[in-house]
Amino acid sequence: MIKVAEPGGKDSIEMRKVYAGFISEQIEAGSDIIALEADLMSSMAMDGVHKTYPQQVINCGIMEANVIGTAAGLSLTGRKPFVHTFTAFASRRCFDQLFMALDYQRNNVKVIASDAGVTACHNGGTHMSFEDMGIVRGLAHSVVLEVTDAVMFSDILHQLAELEGFYWVRTIRKQAPTIYQPGSRFTIGKGNVLREGTDITLIANGIMVAEALTAAQQLAQEGISVAVIDMFTLKPIDRELVKNYAEKTRRIVTCENHSIHNGLGSAVAEVLVETCPVPMRRVGVKERYGQVGTQDFLQQEYGLTANDIVAAARELL
Repeated sequence: MIKVAEPGGKDSIEMRKVYAGFISEQIEAGSDIIALEADLMSSMAMDGVHKTYPQQVINCGIMEANVIGTAAGLSLTGRKPFVHTFTAFASRRCFDQLFMALDYQRNNVKVIASDAGVTACHNGGTHMSFEDMGIVRGLAHSVVLEVTDAVMFSDILHQLAELEGFYWVRTIRKQAPTIYQPGSRFTIGKGNVLREGTDITLIANGIMVAEALTAAQQLAQEGISVAVIDMFTLKPIDRELVKNYAEKTRRIVTCENHSIHNGLGSAVAEVLVETCPVPMRRVGVKERYGQVGTQDFLQQEYGLTANDIVAAARELL
C-alpha cells in the first residue's frame, strides 16, 4: 500500500546511501548478497561498506562487461550478486553480457544502473544514457524498473534480495524528489495512481513523476481534471491500468527521462494500440545525445519539465 507525501520535498537521504545501507544491512544479517562495483565505490557511497566487508563488496575495476560475467558466475555458486555502475555503461557497454551471461542463461543478478538520463549532469554526453531501458526491455526475461524516490528504492531493494532473476533498476544517485511517505510498499508490475482525474492521464516514471504532479496542479488551476500514474515498472508494464485510464480519460501523456523511442512512451503506445487507441503525446528526449550541465538546465534543454508536460497536455484538450 502506498502513501503519497506532501508535494515539493526532497528526500533527506541520497539514493546511493540507501543502496549502501541496504548492502551493509544484508551482509550483517548473513545474506548471500555480494556487491560488485566497477571502480565507483566512492561515487556510490560504498567505500565504508567495502572496508568493513571486503570479501562481499568487491571493486572489479573499470571492466564493466567482465563485471557482468563475474556476477553471472557468482550466481551459479548460490550467491546473490548486485552489480552497480552508471546506466550508460551498464547498458551500452555490457549489452552482449546482459544477453549471454544473464538473460539467456536465466541467472540471478540484479543490476543497479545509476545516473539515469539527465541526472548524469556534469559527466556529460558520454555518460548520459537515454536509450538504456529500450535496450534492456528487449531482452526476453528482463524485469525493468525505474525507482522514484528513496522510500521506493529501499522497498524494492529488499524485495529483490528475495527474488530470482535478472532485474534492471534504473535510478539517480543523489537526492530525489519525495513522492512517497515512509512505510509505503510497492508491487512490481503494478503502477501507482497518485492523483485521480477524468480529463487526461499523465503516466510518468523516475524524476518525471514530480514534474507530472506539478503539471497536474497547473492544469487543475485551469479547471482540467488530471490523473497521474507512477509507472515505475516498465516491463512488465501494467497493461490493465493503462487500458483503464485510457478508457476513463481518453487522453494520455507519457513523461520520461529517456528517449521517446523504446521507453515508457513506446510501451504505453503498444498497450493503447492493442486495447484502447486514444490520442497521446510523449514527453521525453527527442533524437539527441547528452551534454554537460546542471540537472535543472538539462531538463529545460531537453524538454523534461512540468511546463513541457502542460504544453503536451494542451495539445490533446
